[in-house]
Amino acid sequence: MVKTQKELAFLRDLYITEEWTKRFTDLVDKHLDLRDSDNLLYLNAGTGFHAMAVDERFGEKTDIFATCENEDMLTIARDKAAAISSKVDFSTIRFEDDAFDAVLTDATFADPAAIASLIENTARVARTGGDVALFLPTAGSFGEIFSLLWEAMYNEDLLEYGPVVENLIAALPTISHLETLAAGAGMINVNTETSIEAFEFDDGAEFVGSPLVSDFLMPVWLSPMAENERERVLERLAQNIDAEDGKLTFRFTVKATLLTGEKD
Repeated sequence: MVKTQKELAFLRDLYITEEWTKRFTDLVDKHLDLRDSDNLLYLNAGTGFHAMAVDERFGEKTDIFATCENEDMLTIARDKAAAISSKVDFSTIRFEDDAFDAVLTDATFADPAAIASLIENTARVARTGGDVALFLPTAGSFGEIFSLLWEAMYNEDLLEYGPVVENLIAALPTISHLETLAAGAGMINVNTETSIEAFEFDDGAEFVGSPLVSDFLMPVWLSPMAENERERVLERLAQNIDAEDGKLTFRFTVKATLLTGEKD
């Protein structure tokens, strides 16, 4: 059953933050330095956990502003901030150009087709010389899933959707493409940091039933399919995982990437 926006916001806070987003923000924390920043804007801050962590780390000197993707996430973020007396200013507003010393964007669930515009918008709100950063999965991610997904479509006689998997693979941006997009958005001193993150599940049923997969990844990946077709493919996918891995756990990997630079 398709979740409501409010239900997805709660799932994002309860499960996705720890299971998914933290893999990327750990990379950010290793390389984010706000010692020379009076203010920072955090775009796509979800339910706010990392924006508040950044505030706890740098908030004495740096004012933290954060935008949430929708009103339900905003409500959770503001409630959490109030509960711990965080000073992060959460909103859903569009900020003016050239307004921040540093800008950080979570693009982990972004449509790959929208990455160019996300990079442009991240750079737009940074001041000249300001730090610009964006984190997301890049080419080479999800390969273990994509191969089994194609096999499940084959097993269910749904190979007309085979191009869907091919497009998912091709759409993930390469490092070089990200660097080109950054340069096109007016960024200089562009750099990337990556880490390979492994996600592990006991069996196929746990994999396809996890909130990350069932509520955030597959609804987007399999959106061209009818509901009954998606159900068939996911059931077959779980069976194929168990048949291939036997008593072993199922793992897939993601290439977590942090893109950084300065606004020229």
